[in-house]
Amino acid sequence: MPVIERKIKHPYISIDPQIAGGQPVIKGTRIKVMEIAIRYELMGRTADSIIDEYPHLKLEQIHDALSYYYENKEKFDRKYREDQSFIMQLRRQYPSKMKAKLFRSVNVSGASN
Repeated sequence: MPVIERKIKHPYISIDPQIAGGQPVIKGTRIKVMEIAIRYELMGRTADSIIDEYPHLKLEQIHDALSYYYENKEKFDRKYREDQSFIMQLRRQYPSKMKAKLFRSVNVSGASN
């Protein structure tokens, strides 16, 4: 018997090209679904602790964002990897001037000891 994939409606998620570049956000905010997913998946936060960070949100909004993320996980994860790759490319192409300056100051002060 074939598995029927059921689309779940997400009343707390909106996609608008004028908001966050068209990325899915929690309706009425500019908080991206991906921001919630990163906190939950990568940072190990609970839904309750995410509410502590965003006290104006309701728990059902967080759960809806996570549900939307899991329904579209491959797409979100691919976008995240692409973004991280782009960031690493930029870091190699444009090294931090602040880090270079700090490195020089540590080497200069360390050399005089």
